[in-house]
Amino acid sequence: MTRLSIAPASADDARIGGFLDRQKRRVDAMPPGMCPLAQQLTLLEEGALQTCGKCVPCRDGLPQLAGMLRHLVDCQADAAEVERMRALAEMVRDTSDCAIGYESANALLEGLDAFAAEVESHVSKHECQRSVGQSVPCETFCPAHVNVPAYIALVAQGDYAGAVQMIRKDNPFPTACGLVCEHPCEQRCRRTLIDAPLNIRGIKEFACEHARADQVPVPKRLPATGRRVAVVGGGPSGLTCAYFASLMGHDVDVFEGRKQLGGMIRYGIPAYRFPRERLDEDIRGILAVGGITVHTESPVDAARMAQLSADYDAVYVAIGAQTGKGLRIDGTDAEGVFSAVDLLGRIGDGDYPDFTGKKVAVIGGGNVAMDCCRTAVRAGAEEVSVVYRRRISDMTALPAEIESAIAEGVEMITLQAPAAIEKDEQGRCYALLTNPQMIGPVKRGRPAPVAADKPQMRIPADVVLIAVGQNIVSAPFEEFGMAAEWGEFKADELLHAQMDAEVLAARGADASVGANVFVGGDCQTGPASAIKAIAAGKVAARNIDHMLGFNHTLDCGVAVPPAQPNDRAAYGRVEVLERPARERKNDFDAVEVPMSTEEAMQECGRCLRCDHFGAGACEGGRIQYA
Repeated sequence: MTRLSIAPASADDARIGGFLDRQKRRVDAMPPGMCPLAQQLTLLEEGALQTCGKCVPCRDGLPQLAGMLRHLVDCQADAAEVERMRALAEMVRDTSDCAIGYESANALLEGLDAFAAEVESHVSKHECQRSVGQSVPCETFCPAHVNVPAYIALVAQGDYAGAVQMIRKDNPFPTACGLVCEHPCEQRCRRTLIDAPLNIRGIKEFACEHARADQVPVPKRLPATGRRVAVVGGGPSGLTCAYFASLMGHDVDVFEGRKQLGGMIRYGIPAYRFPRERLDEDIRGILAVGGITVHTESPVDAARMAQLSADYDAVYVAIGAQTGKGLRIDGTDAEGVFSAVDLLGRIGDGDYPDFTGKKVAVIGGGNVAMDCCRTAVRAGAEEVSVVYRRRISDMTALPAEIESAIAEGVEMITLQAPAAIEKDEQGRCYALLTNPQMIGPVKRGRPAPVAADKPQMRIPADVVLIAVGQNIVSAPFEEFGMAAEWGEFKADELLHAQMDAEVLAARGADASVGANVFVGGDCQTGPASAIKAIAAGKVAARNIDHMLGFNHTLDCGVAVPPAQPNDRAAYGRVEVLERPARERKNDFDAVEVPMSTEEAMQECGRCLRCDHFGAGACEGGRIQYA
């Protein structure tokens, strides 16, 4: 009798596995500031090593391309050689038998186009562009460029107030970002080379737990300049601009259309993720600077915008993306169909829904969809489903949010595109009809769904929440003269709002109207993260200060601690846990359980202090702008 046997892994297999794991760690920890052509060379050489040698274009072409690209990386190639390299890459791409040759050559061709300025610099100037250079990854990838190694070192010393001050040097919302930031700072953490990225957000949350933002004194305001700045929008971007502009000595008036400050941090994030009292701590800290006057329930229309531009030395428009997008399907007018953004907005003012005994379907796959489905669970819904036209792996929501929703009993119904909402004779919603999808070709970097030859699905639903994106209420500002495209305001690299000359001429306005208007945040970039909005507000404050004829620097009063020797022993990453799902799904209390002191100290001890031991050292205590 013949038996199937599986050979044990050999020592060579183990060594190969270890090598591949180390290579993956190197790729995951690829530092920012690297020459993109050098990175392309690494990928091309990797492709050449994978060739099977059976087809000539791949076997012989890839090594030749690698040699030519190395010549370019070394700044020794001329324009003619670049064109020869391009022609050879096109031949390899078009004639290779398999994906190794095709993808390697195609990636090179795309890189030559994407990094054309870098290619030109290597050919004509024989050097990399000035932007190329090693930096501290966590600080570089933080949109607000917070000095991460510094505040981690302060936490390690037990100076939690100093850590909050160091964070607030660049970001006046330390608590918000400790609880709800998407933590891009962790993307290229060099600790990945040893074990795993630091839990930077968790360390920040720990610091804010032990030194509340409204209890840590803010820096002293600089002498008054006599200049006045109007901020339209009291969300993270507007309040950040107000904070830094006031610290610089300018008088600031904030005009907010809603009842309370906070923008989408208050009106778009449920309390179980970010308790309102914790948001108020950040806001009280911001207003403690002085020189900031808040006007709530003060919407700004075209006429008032014109008045603000005339009365103030500078105006910063940061109105965010505050309304939800709809769906072009039948039945959206049914009773029980809501915009997810509107629902979360009402909750922001304490108006909680009651879904007791109801079946709820949430359409979408982003963080707002996860917030809505988890809110529906807490509102007493009998069943909650998320309906998404792609796969779970394609969802834009954070993986941790998806996992938490599933743990709380939310069903993920994927590869189903909404087709119609059924309603009864009284106009009440009772079902969501969907068309089955199958995943198709990649378009714009994401696999696109296409219709599948399967029967239509009917999902019983008393409530349908639509979470498919957000819109910007730009019309009043466009009427004033601000230029917009697809609802997003146009601005130059300094965040100066671009004005529409035809609109200004039509209403007889002077061509100089709007010269003192700046714009930033979601209303300029489209819906994004809170930390990106904060970064825009910080940059706007700096640029307004320059426009007003100043060049203020701000000292947070905290020094960067000296670096201790690295601990390079491998550790498991400390994760921030949530309360058990069976407990947390029954209330709107905070779900996260912050790190213990022992966990926080261990996590801080994993920091390699790249600012000291690596390239790109930071200037401690001074505000740095993008």
